[in-house]
Amino acid sequence: MNFQHSILIGFAMLALMTSACKQKKNNTQLEKPNVIVILADDAGYADFGFMGSSDLETPNIDKLASAGVIFTDAHVSATVCSPSRAGLLTGRYQQRFGHECNIPPHNLGMDTSEVSIASAMKLQGYQTAGFGKWHLGEKAQYQPNQRGFDEFYGFLEGGRSYFPHKMNDRPGDPHEIQHNGKHVEFTGYLTDVLGDKAVEYIDAQKENPFFVYLSFNAVHTPMHATKEDLKRYEGHARQDLAAMTWAMDRAIGKVVAKLKKENLYENTLIFFLSDNGGAHNNQSSCLPLKGWKGNKFEGGHRVPFVMTWPKEIKAGQSYDGLTSSLDIFATSIAVAGQEKSPGKVLDGTNLLPYITQNIEGEPHKQLFWRKEGMAAVRDGKWKLIRVDGYGYRLYNLGEDLGETKDLHENEIVQYQKMILALEDWEKGLMTPLWTEDKDWNQVTFEIHKALMENRKSLINSPSDLQSTIHN
Repeated sequence: MNFQHSILIGFAMLALMTSACKQKKNNTQLEKPNVIVILADDAGYADFGFMGSSDLETPNIDKLASAGVIFTDAHVSATVCSPSRAGLLTGRYQQRFGHECNIPPHNLGMDTSEVSIASAMKLQGYQTAGFGKWHLGEKAQYQPNQRGFDEFYGFLEGGRSYFPHKMNDRPGDPHEIQHNGKHVEFTGYLTDVLGDKAVEYIDAQKENPFFVYLSFNAVHTPMHATKEDLKRYEGHARQDLAAMTWAMDRAIGKVVAKLKKENLYENTLIFFLSDNGGAHNNQSSCLPLKGWKGNKFEGGHRVPFVMTWPKEIKAGQSYDGLTSSLDIFATSIAVAGQEKSPGKVLDGTNLLPYITQNIEGEPHKQLFWRKEGMAAVRDGKWKLIRVDGYGYRLYNLGEDLGETKDLHENEIVQYQKMILALEDWEKGLMTPLWTEDKDWNQVTFEIHKALMENRKSLINSPSDLQSTIHN
């Protein structure tokens, strides 16, 4: 064997070793589960088949629910869109960084010192993508591509037309559809488009572990649906909502079908939930809960919440422990191989040990909510609501899920304990970086007041406020 031949054999062996190492690395990466968070917008607590709906069809979401675990006492950290999303994506109470109120003004957004779930997953070698509604800031530093998302296809504002729209789709408008910061045109129905884009992304990243945040604007107003879907529900009492929900379910079905086609479904952790309770103006139902989007009664923040991971989670489960959307961050980074957040201390916790190991206790003993003058706290079965300028209500949800019997004068010890717990939690919060419109605050106050008095609210929007004053 001459010297040159020896050198060639050496290079060949080195190449084989390098290839083997690379293959081992790829296999290790592939063993990590993909993570997909599917977020509905303003969906009612009762508006899915797995939650008991008999008039809305959600076969694909129902299959997801039956394939994993349904959380029966799960909550988001806010009763309106933007702060709820800030809590979900940071795993921390958004009031800790001033994101307490809805609709960030043009020059503000989600605190850039907070680490997003996408950034944390990137540190674990994940490819990351967001599709749909953002609503966490319009300026460049607040946009998805600066917050850990490699890919973003969607819009920055809180809502928009579901079809191409000459005003929404002006280049530079925060309602426009953009792809990684650049204006793009789209055709068709946006809910379908978002599902298709997620499918395309899965196809492109099927060799890598990925994190997907699929943030539908369905079923938020405006109540737009395709002619075909409206035809399907002709004569339906909630025709628009039924058609929009059907479309969202169809899009989710496409995503799941793609995962199955690529043999990725078994090792993909999927969350499904709504960002807050159903709204008063989108035909949604939160029954048997009291209240709706924007208020501190259960209908505002208790949401449908599903987690599936066929490889690790037994199908057909139901879990009753107190759970939060804040837990999605901690659970996701845990399955990615990260024990602690790379950022600040999380308020959420890893849910998997409660589901797969049946450990004792619950993810949370207490949960808290606050937006300006309205606040609430859960402590086990107890719920306290505080409205500045009006007073308190104490409910025993174990016996009164509909929050109708005020017990604050009967359960003095529990009442005082929860006031102190709420005030102690508030010591860790900062002054909101922005506040909401004065009229809307008055509307929210009037709704809380009516619900606390167990009567129907006659005021649900600023226009109602004006007409009431004039009458």
